[in-house]
Amino acid sequence: MLKAVILIGGPQKGTRFRPLSFEVPKPLFPVAGVPMIQHHIEACAQVPGMQEILLIGFYQPDEALMQFLEAIRQEFNLPVRYLQEFAPLGTGGGLYHFRDQILAGGPEAFFVLNADVCSDFPLSAMLDAHRSQRHPFLLLGTTANRTQSLNYGCIVENPQTHEVLHYVEKPSTFISDIINCGIYLFSPEALTPLRDVFHRNQQGGLSKLVARSRDHPPGAGCVLSPGREGPNLCAHHRGCLEPDQVRRLSSLCLPPLSGPIPDHSSRTAGQAHARGSTDPRSSLLLLGNVYIHPTAKVAPSAVLGPNVSIGKGVTVGEGVRLRESIVLHGATLQEHTCVLHSIVGWGSTVGRWARVEGTPNDPNPNDPRARMDSESLFKDGKLLPAITILGCRVRIPAEVLILNSIVLPHKELSRSFTNQIIL
Repeated sequence: MLKAVILIGGPQKGTRFRPLSFEVPKPLFPVAGVPMIQHHIEACAQVPGMQEILLIGFYQPDEALMQFLEAIRQEFNLPVRYLQEFAPLGTGGGLYHFRDQILAGGPEAFFVLNADVCSDFPLSAMLDAHRSQRHPFLLLGTTANRTQSLNYGCIVENPQTHEVLHYVEKPSTFISDIINCGIYLFSPEALTPLRDVFHRNQQGGLSKLVARSRDHPPGAGCVLSPGREGPNLCAHHRGCLEPDQVRRLSSLCLPPLSGPIPDHSSRTAGQAHARGSTDPRSSLLLLGNVYIHPTAKVAPSAVLGPNVSIGKGVTVGEGVRLRESIVLHGATLQEHTCVLHSIVGWGSTVGRWARVEGTPNDPNPNDPRARMDSESLFKDGKLLPAITILGCRVRIPAEVLILNSIVLPHKELSRSFTNQIIL
């Protein structure tokens, strides 16, 4: 028997996800047509022996969350429950507080996933590794460059046994190029040290648990990392859902189109739909992975892709070029607009011949060995070039340029903007 725990955080988080997080909780943000955490749930449901999935967080159980849970239970025929914290308890605190619920029924082991992680979710491979050489906990790692590693938990491993020798959360100097992916596999006994950790410091419990692996018998902490345990155990595309990274999820969470796709080849919209749905619309020029919601209206002359997600009720006009972007439900892209490396918010409108463009600074999502190379939003008090984000119901006039900017909701712009946060 297995269980899974998905840590969804609370409204006090997701500050770098703004202004999108003003409108919807980050775990329910739609990616490739479904809420983000549905990809986590789907991965967990595919593991043989999975009996229950628990969501732990501090969000109020509002109508949207309850409707999502009810729909997900029916779709996967699997118990999915939300456990609300009485106060923000931190990662380890939530696990410790709900330990009785997690261990109810005597699971062999349980997965723990952060909701803001994008990964290949090699859960079955982690389970096989756990069963072949049992450890109290197993954690998934991937590689980053020296600068980027400072923003994550860094792991020093034994290259022969892959055991954790040292762990530092967001170090001030370079420790290791192996970073924590936020995906774990725990044995029930791994919760015991959390009691002391929780009482000492309610924040960063899992990090302290990893760091204290030396308190357990040898081999207690194990890291799986690219090039060390085989390709199935790599989290090639790990990333937190932050403004400079979220747009690449539109490709990572899509099923691949059948067969190789040349640089310039025609695919019908129906072939791009998730779950094999079809569409009688005219052929579109699709380059690479593209998701189009069945209710979206896309002009035949539009060119989409690679790595594009078009949501419910979106209108895409003639001659539109859309690349490496997410267009959320109800948005309108008028004729001959160009949207690159951007997120267009719910109900927003981009006028004719306008250009909305961001600057990508993360790995190529089509390269499974690409290393993360994203920076913070600000440096020396200035907004760094990153993807452009339009909040909900933003109106962009015709023939203007919006470059490397963040536009808050309900704004009606009258001119071009570059490298600005538009309040």
